[in-house]
Amino acid sequence: MKKYFVIGNPIDHSLSPKLHNHWLKENNIDAIYDKKKIDENDIENIITKLKNKQISGINVTVPFKKIVIPYLDKLSFEAEQTQSVNTILLNNDNLEGHNTDITGFIKSIKNLNFDIKGKKIFILGAGGVVPSIIFALNKMNVSKIIISNRTKKKAEDLKSQFHNLEILDWGDINDFDVIINATSLGLNKESINLDFSKFTNNKLFYDVIYNPSETNFLKEGKKLGNRTENGKLMFIYQAFEAFKLWHGVEPQINSNTLEIIKND
Repeated sequence: MKKYFVIGNPIDHSLSPKLHNHWLKENNIDAIYDKKKIDENDIENIITKLKNKQISGINVTVPFKKIVIPYLDKLSFEAEQTQSVNTILLNNDNLEGHNTDITGFIKSIKNLNFDIKGKKIFILGAGGVVPSIIFALNKMNVSKIIISNRTKKKAEDLKSQFHNLEILDWGDINDFDVIINATSLGLNKESINLDFSKFTNNKLFYDVIYNPSETNFLKEGKKLGNRTENGKLMFIYQAFEAFKLWHGVEPQINSNTLEIIKND
């Protein structure tokens, strides 16, 4: 039986095993998918297991999406451009790093029937999935991307990678059409504690967190009369792309899929 893992720290919130094991069963694939909390010191060991075919594939979540790169032989174009890997596979004895977060984000926005072209985007956070979101937003021709992070240096590092970014000090807010929470604030029901009330309604509040399904950030956005969306569809679509890479099969996405990963 083949084994697949998602690695990260924290990892308890991850619903990847639920989703992938459902798809494995549905497609009669003899494999199992589990989650594994690791430290940076464990990365070499788990990558070696993949190289030795003791593991068949790995998903990577925070904070290891960049840290795994030196252990790999080859990166996809998207992974190279973003310096972010969330899916690893062994192909002809080469360890390949892929980034399926980009497609996941693009498909989640398209699914909303929201025309993001020409819109002003404000991103909170600079870690994990943010390079993928910026890459996707540029692909979708937004007019402006503003970023704010509690540690300003991380935002400045991103600007050296994506020159069209504007940086705001944490706590400052510019007008926006779409605001994206890409921080971990909300995973444990924390609040972001920023005042969005002076901006008119009819904005899109998007949170990459999908568990819990409604963070305090989304509750605040809804209370102010805005449209809200969590990261559930992004999560499903990035998993779809990873599953396709590993198994050569396109799993089904339907109402059952959403039901399976309901967790709260």
